[in-house]
Amino acid sequence: MSEPLRIALTKGRLQDKSVELFEAMGLDCSPIKDPGRRLVHTIPNYPLEAVLAKAPDVITYVEHGVCDLGIVGKDTILEQGKSFYEVLDLGFGKCRFALAVKEGTDFYGTYKTRRIASKYPNVARAFFAKKGMDVDIIKIEGSVELAPILDLADAIVDIVETGSTLKANGLVPIEDVAQVSARLIVNTASMKLHKEAIDDFISRCERELERRA
Repeated sequence: MSEPLRIALTKGRLQDKSVELFEAMGLDCSPIKDPGRRLVHTIPNYPLEAVLAKAPDVITYVEHGVCDLGIVGKDTILEQGKSFYEVLDLGFGKCRFALAVKEGTDFYGTYKTRRIASKYPNVARAFFAKKGMDVDIIKIEGSVELAPILDLADAIVDIVETGSTLKANGLVPIEDVAQVSARLIVNTASMKLHKEAIDDFISRCERELERRA
């Protein structure tokens, strides 16, 4: 294949973990580790270009086919929906979505319509729809823990890693909503057009993940 594959990597911790995985697969990631002002980085010893992007943009680039592959958290996939293939759970970036309330709150013990604050309104809506519960969703951009403290909401749906932020603000998780980790995604057209190259890349990822297991 003359053209290298292009992969969008989520900036931050997932980028660091992706680079760690790629290096273990034998890829030279020095351009990504010292990116300077460049936005597209060529891997010297494998036909791959890496684009560093924010999580929602990773999905946009893959869906529109300007990137063949992407690495993004399951949280972003659940929130944004998808028209791409989710091919591999990479096993890093693990956390969970949880429903959390002020300590001592009997969340389910009332018939009133509950208000739920979340940075992830679609995830929250889908969770309560499965329960057949009618709720009001309030989208929060910043510290979602504030909403129950200020009595704006009865509960929150948010990403939880250690639970220390919840605890510090007098909140407790009462139910898991979904498990989250980094996923490898592939553009639907690219999967056909560059099948051999993409299969090779996926196989390399799988072999390294199996070695770590």
